[in-house]
Amino acid sequence: MTDFIYRPVRNMGLLLCWPHTVAINSKSLISSGRKATPRPVDDIFNNEISGRRFKKNNFTPANFTERFAIMKKLTDKKRVWDPAALIEGFLQHNELKILIGSSDDLTALHKSVYQKFQIPHKSDRYFFVFNEKDSAKHSLDLQEINLSAGELLFVVPNQIHTSPVLKKGLKFFSLSFEANCLSLLPMQFYFLTNPFNRQTISFDNESRLRVKAIFETLRQLLFSPGTRNNTEIILAHLNTLLTEFNNAYFKNTRVEITTGNKLSKYIQFKLFIEAGFKNQPSVNSIADKLNLSENQLYSIVKEFSGLSPKKYLIQRLMLEAQRILFYERPSVKELGYELGFADPDYFSRLFKQHTGKSISRFVVYLQDLSSQK
Repeated sequence: MTDFIYRPVRNMGLLLCWPHTVAINSKSLISSGRKATPRPVDDIFNNEISGRRFKKNNFTPANFTERFAIMKKLTDKKRVWDPAALIEGFLQHNELKILIGSSDDLTALHKSVYQKFQIPHKSDRYFFVFNEKDSAKHSLDLQEINLSAGELLFVVPNQIHTSPVLKKGLKFFSLSFEANCLSLLPMQFYFLTNPFNRQTISFDNESRLRVKAIFETLRQLLFSPGTRNNTEIILAHLNTLLTEFNNAYFKNTRVEITTGNKLSKYIQFKLFIEAGFKNQPSVNSIADKLNLSENQLYSIVKEFSGLSPKKYLIQRLMLEAQRILFYERPSVKELGYELGFADPDYFSRLFKQHTGKSISRFVVYLQDLSSQK
């Protein structure tokens, strides 16, 4: 196993998390080494959607269906809520949140609330959805992904995700957590760096059954008042689930991740780029950092990505430009400067080469995309 440390980069944004969720506060676990004792989400519920505050006796213990039935009645249709505001409506502001649910839980969620998540939204957490039955169309970084039955989609922080249209017969489990949660797990999960540039994972029959069983167990643990405070058990099951994902991601490849091998170096390259792409590091400086020659670096990156290191960096910068334009409307000069380009004209030409649209036309495209929802 490789000896470098995987440290995910935290970004701002939002991802959809379903009902029947519990927030786990691990601040005390991290700072003092003591067992975390999270506050149950149904003790006090701050409903930002309605602006009202509910006490524990408003809800049957562990009965989130009733909680969302109340939310349904109080949703103000005259107000425009983005997904971030909706999430804050039923989540506490803990340092670490593990959230799990299923398609069955959505029966308690108001249709107009779920529709907000069918608008592309940015993620600040890891998100996983496992389709148990039927297929669904997700969008990731504005690219459509068809998720078939028995497949898993994983979304990493800073990506733009669009939830599918709900349909009869669709059955799935979903899970999300903040990047900090990974630091509490004993293993490193290299699939999260997505070295093969695919964000869906297929499972054989046996592993599919195991994945489903672990999802069900985690959901039961987090939904039960008697067990949702047991941080060690919850993290143990989460570690097992992510191990299943990691094994399935790499199963059909003959390449193993060992210290100094090509895949290990490529993962290090990806992490290095992700951490500092706005500084536009030179190919020479990247090679030095990874203890490679420029020719070795070129060969490795080309083998796994199909791109040269320079083109990989430019592609990452153009992807970030699109993500920024999704939420902000900076000038061409401001956007280029934020991404390390001193020449706005050169930046504009690169953007058009990679997207097929000028920046102004791309903004119009995004506006049209949002209005369709």
